[in-house]
Amino acid sequence: MNKQLSIAIVNDISGFGRCSAAVALPILSAMKIQCGIVPTAVLSNQTEYPDYFMLDFTPYMKKYVEKWKSLQFSFQGIYTGFLGSEKQLAIISDMINEFSFNNIIVDPVMGDHGTIYDSYTTEMCQSMKHLVSHSTLTTPNITELCLLTDTPYHENITESDIYEMCKMLARTGVGQIVVTGIEKENEIGNAIYENGNFEIIYGLKILPLRPGTGDVFASILAGGSLHNIPLRKSVMTASEFIRTCLITSARLKIPINDGVCFEEHLEMLMRVV
Repeated sequence: MNKQLSIAIVNDISGFGRCSAAVALPILSAMKIQCGIVPTAVLSNQTEYPDYFMLDFTPYMKKYVEKWKSLQFSFQGIYTGFLGSEKQLAIISDMINEFSFNNIIVDPVMGDHGTIYDSYTTEMCQSMKHLVSHSTLTTPNITELCLLTDTPYHENITESDIYEMCKMLARTGVGQIVVTGIEKENEIGNAIYENGNFEIIYGLKILPLRPGTGDVFASILAGGSLHNIPLRKSVMTASEFIRTCLITSARLKIPINDGVCFEEHLEMLMRVV
């Protein structure tokens, strides 16, 4: 490699609690990727705590990105997380048009457990569908997969249902799809859809579940995408990493809202690139 890889992370910044950009930055850095951050909001702490302060960064995002453009910053990839408004989605769509990204990784943070987040309007859902259709890799959970394919959510979605929805989503232009958080008894799995091939990889569910695991997972997949690591290998790496970190978090008695104690095991990611 003659040049260090670089990625633009578009996500909120939480001052405390392991989530969003506070997770993506160290994980992608450990994977030897230079990170630039476009903040969507600045929070005192992640929102699972009883209270938090938040500054919406939307009014500043356009000028922020324009400055990057005027300084001729370049990135091999872009990785988007939670986007809080239709205006933010429009800014990121413009950014994709203006920068030459080889890899477009979209974590469509829209909802979970059958419930759409309060900030998501019908217009925002349509804008997210448009953004996802331009992605080279997207990482929805089952709720988000349903929203992206206009499929009614119910509690008994089968593996066959997930396969059919992946086929529907792929027809919009998406490159690779990984569906996260598929629960089956004491296991949790991730579905991989790539070039028409479909597979669900299950592993032991480690309790308690913690906020921020989705950010850890998507960040590792984003890093793997830039390094051209096979998708299945990246999913296996991310799953093993998260299980290891969850076990350590329990052993160290890390409060659940503090998220996943990933700092203890970053060397695992350094070895895969």
